[in-house]
Amino acid sequence: MSADGTTAADSPGVVELTRRLIRFDTTNPPGDEAACVRHVAGLLAAAGVETRLLGREPNRPNLVARIPGRGEAPPLLLHAHVDVVPTRGQPWTRDPFAGELVDGEVWGRGAVDMKGQLAMMLDALLTLRANGRAPAGDVLLAVVCDEEAGSAAGAKYLVREHPELFAGVRHAIGEDGGATLSLGGRTRFHPVVVAEKRACWVRAVLRGTAGHASRVTDGSGAAHKLTRLLGAIADGGLGVLLTPPVDLMLKELEAALPAEEAARLGAFRADPSDASPLAGFDDADIRYLRSVVRHTVNATVIHGGTKTNVLPAEITVELDGRLLPGPFDTPGFLAELRARAGVEMDLEVFVEGEQMPEPRLGDFYSRLTGVLRRHDPDGVPVPMVTTASTDARLFPGLGIETYGWLPLLHGGTASYRDMLHVADERIAVEALEFGARCYLDLLLGHG
Repeated sequence: MSADGTTAADSPGVVELTRRLIRFDTTNPPGDEAACVRHVAGLLAAAGVETRLLGREPNRPNLVARIPGRGEAPPLLLHAHVDVVPTRGQPWTRDPFAGELVDGEVWGRGAVDMKGQLAMMLDALLTLRANGRAPAGDVLLAVVCDEEAGSAAGAKYLVREHPELFAGVRHAIGEDGGATLSLGGRTRFHPVVVAEKRACWVRAVLRGTAGHASRVTDGSGAAHKLTRLLGAIADGGLGVLLTPPVDLMLKELEAALPAEEAARLGAFRADPSDASPLAGFDDADIRYLRSVVRHTVNATVIHGGTKTNVLPAEITVELDGRLLPGPFDTPGFLAELRARAGVEMDLEVFVEGEQMPEPRLGDFYSRLTGVLRRHDPDGVPVPMVTTASTDARLFPGLGIETYGWLPLLHGGTASYRDMLHVADERIAVEALEFGARCYLDLLLGHG
């Protein structure tokens, strides 16, 4: 029973919900999320909640349900995707789709990204329905497909083809947040994602004179140009930029840290081009902090060459670019990439993410952080900029403020961030139950 006298009657519980969701193989590609989405529809129908299934393809539906509230808060969107990334080629030690409960952890693909978080949302909603209670405001639940492959059949389809479903919605909560930032390990942070970097995937074509590989060259060959390009982006990014949301995040982290760690982070904030003050922090934290003070560019796929003794006339390299949140456009990013590389090349953008507005940390952000403080008085909520992009990038086009909010108490053998897209993905029971309690409190209007 919660502090509000609300019980979890008629809800399978967040742990069992997570296990059931994991057992649906929703690997994308190909997707085929229908059985999982219909399972969620059945749970909601049993609780008296009407749902709609909408999609471009019968085997890839999206679920939308609206739960009436008390009218004491604006309508809130909870959005979650049920597709997961492939497990093929990964050294799993347990069946990734068995949803096993082992030593206080739920194992399986999607435990963290993001069926566990969907289970938190569902558990809170089912608990309210079972107790005959209404949320503070209307809740629009969107359970979507295809997030892991661009969202065309999922959230992007709903936003473009059915914008009327989101009428009146002011705020949205989706994935991410909850990521571990140890920064010395003496402070427990609860990050709330307020901004995302956006994808700009580029195909670079480098051309040069073909010929016999036994002779010296003048450095104008395609392979030489590739070497110069890779060297120019070897540190993972372009020039350093300290944007307002990142500056705010670093400022609040610094204020919450003990003196020694605060001084190191403060030195980095003062000069983000120098990462040496971060020495001593976890490698994962250092990579993260360095990634949010620059547009990142990493080479991921290279095609070219036909034979060892033939100089290739053309080499193609695919680059994963991620632009910082803010007023940065694609042409400017490409121009900076060309200047940094210093070689002739044709650039083609083949994936371009939507640009999000500057975050507004107003009353709703305060509600999110208030719930976290209520359930973990020793924890410190902080605004976070994430290096990846999610479906959250799509909803601001409808005038909706978006946040990544995954309330977690970290337990078990691995952290949230370590479990994304890897073998043996799992989430602690303690973390799931903490998150479900936080969602229930938020929907009741606390914070």
